[in-house]
Amino acid sequence: MSLLCETPHPSRRAVLMTGGALFAWAYLPRFARAADNRDPRLIVIVLRGALDGLSAVGPVGDPDYAGLHGDIALSLAGPHAALPLDGFFAVNPAMPVFARLFKANQAAVVHAAATGYRERSHFDGQDVLESGFAGPGHVATGWLNRALESLPAGDRVATLGGLAVGPSTPLVIRGAAPVLGWAPQSLPAPAGDLAARVLDLYQHRDPVLAAALQKGLDAERMALDDQIGGNVMKPNVGAMKPKGGLDSAAGMRQAAQGAARLVAADDGPRVAALAFDGWDTHVNEGGASGRLATLLGGLDGAFEEFEKGLGERWKDTAIVAITEFGRTAQINGTVGTDHGTGTVVLLAGGAIKGGRVIADWPGLKPAQLYEQRDLAPTSDVRAVLKGLLVDQFGLSAAVLSDKVFPESAAVQPMRDLIV
Repeated sequence: MSLLCETPHPSRRAVLMTGGALFAWAYLPRFARAADNRDPRLIVIVLRGALDGLSAVGPVGDPDYAGLHGDIALSLAGPHAALPLDGFFAVNPAMPVFARLFKANQAAVVHAAATGYRERSHFDGQDVLESGFAGPGHVATGWLNRALESLPAGDRVATLGGLAVGPSTPLVIRGAAPVLGWAPQSLPAPAGDLAARVLDLYQHRDPVLAAALQKGLDAERMALDDQIGGNVMKPNVGAMKPKGGLDSAAGMRQAAQGAARLVAADDGPRVAALAFDGWDTHVNEGGASGRLATLLGGLDGAFEEFEKGLGERWKDTAIVAITEFGRTAQINGTVGTDHGTGTVVLLAGGAIKGGRVIADWPGLKPAQLYEQRDLAPTSDVRAVLKGLLVDQFGLSAAVLSDKVFPESAAVQPMRDLIV
């Protein structure tokens, strides 16, 4: 059970009092660093809404890419030129930090990836992604919390617990293992969960009506932003209220900044989970510029805040950004993309064996697409996550397949993700 943290240890007060809501885990013992001076950390960023992987990391070397993805396809030429990663893939120009880390061998991409879920519902897809189960309906605990539970008794990572960042604890880190909760002061979603569910329903059954509803929700959010306006300083706390919630570039940066301070502390959590919203881009998605680029810029800023805030701990850190599924390979009539399948997993951190795009590229010809509409998945997101847990914390493949990701014995951990 979480308890309100009112009197943190004096040595941690400056770290903890960064604004928002704080909840303490059971206790915070101090530990000496490991003999090899390696002190691994894992940060999971959930991108809710389904990221268009083809506009985040574009296969610019595929001859079918530009025609399918149309006006939002990335290009190596023009005023918003993509940033080349290798001879075939390029990252969105809104992500120069990620491109720099990639060149420094501290970032990598797993492309054409997906969970085992194929029905394209946000709520079920996020359930599968965060719970770690093979199908939807398991909403009590998340795979990251069960990973903490699976560590040996007395293990430093398990004892220090996890960190949950957001107005509510992301499912991925809910469970019996102790978790500290921290939430930046951010705007609530004005439309609420009910409107989001209605929108998801119409996106499957009536795309035109869904587009109209989305425009209305966007207008309502803009009106609320204008009504509240500007940055507001909360007295006696020193925490700056961001210009938006965790679906804004400013909110993503602030969340990462606060999380980095906690994770970098000697007696802070070694595992953290953040959830960034707003990645559902049915209308006016943009590509190298526009709405999606703004979101990707926020994610890029979060990577930068972690790099700066973790300091010497950056070298031991792995960050993974995941989403429930991808989007259609072909743009729709409103210059956006609809719910799809294959997408990207983004990896960053000093512990990442980077400078690579890991992909068994399926191709983009009609016969190569999944159900003739989506990027076909050739990698399982669970394989990436298992690989990180094996290399960072030494969890066995058997434990991962039985407890952390139940019924996943056929999915083998992806090797050599960590240096």
